[in-house]
Amino acid sequence: MQADQEDRIQAQQSTKSSNTMALWGLIAVIAIAAGGYFYFSPKEQVVNIEPIATPVIPEPVEVLEVEPVATTPAEQPNPVDIVIPTPTEPAPVVEALPSLENSDELIEQKAQSLTQATAIAPLLVTQDMARQFVVFVDNLAQGQLARNQAPFNGPKEHFSASDITDKIYLNPDSYQRYDLYANALSQLDEQQLLATYQQLSPILDQAFAELGYQDISFNGRLEEAIDELLAAPIIETPIELTSVSVNYKFADPKLEALPAAQKLMIRMGPENAAKVKQALRQLKQALKQAQ
Repeated sequence: MQADQEDRIQAQQSTKSSNTMALWGLIAVIAIAAGGYFYFSPKEQVVNIEPIATPVIPEPVEVLEVEPVATTPAEQPNPVDIVIPTPTEPAPVVEALPSLENSDELIEQKAQSLTQATAIAPLLVTQDMARQFVVFVDNLAQGQLARNQAPFNGPKEHFSASDITDKIYLNPDSYQRYDLYANALSQLDEQQLLATYQQLSPILDQAFAELGYQDISFNGRLEEAIDELLAAPIIETPIELTSVSVNYKFADPKLEALPAAQKLMIRMGPENAAKVKQALRQLKQALKQAQ
């Protein structure tokens, strides 16, 4: 710790006083030594000595005892409080968002980052991604499938049915067409997904505004789409079909009356549908917590 300025001045005065006393002591020692030299010198040496005057002894002077006066040490300045700034984490860098028209590159980059640990990345649709996604979600919320606006290309394998005892059933092998999608969705990091969604929300909101809705936000529309898929039943038993021309329908009228989005969940099979629902529940919860 450095001394205050007053401490330095006092120290210098004390040193000067000590040096002065030492100097006078040195002079006294020389004088005494010289006197001794003269006193003990041999007689042969002639020394001219001035006559010494008789010393005048002064009368004794009464010495008054004076009580020492208590001295108050000079007030020292109060130490200055030194505020050491607490190191803080650097502020996160906010990535500037492109316009809706120029957003494909950023959205593709974010989508690739989200899905890089899965095998679904090559199936991403990379043109007009914000608008495609918004329209697809809007249709899902209404129970419809906008296949041309899907964010991923659909499975290449075809739907298949099996004839069993003069009846047609959905072939369980068809469920495997959706394994890739269900596994990818279930493997997504929901926190990373939520952070990406929040970052891209301004772009998605702008794309959603083009659809002309006045009474709902895109976030609200996304929650409606999630609820629509969660409402789909999970069928564990064989599913009977009927054949109409080249198309198949569910033989059960209740299943056939379901919205197309929920029918898709059924065609995924019970295991894949369960994975998708679990992922959607987690995403829905994360969206609510972030609001």
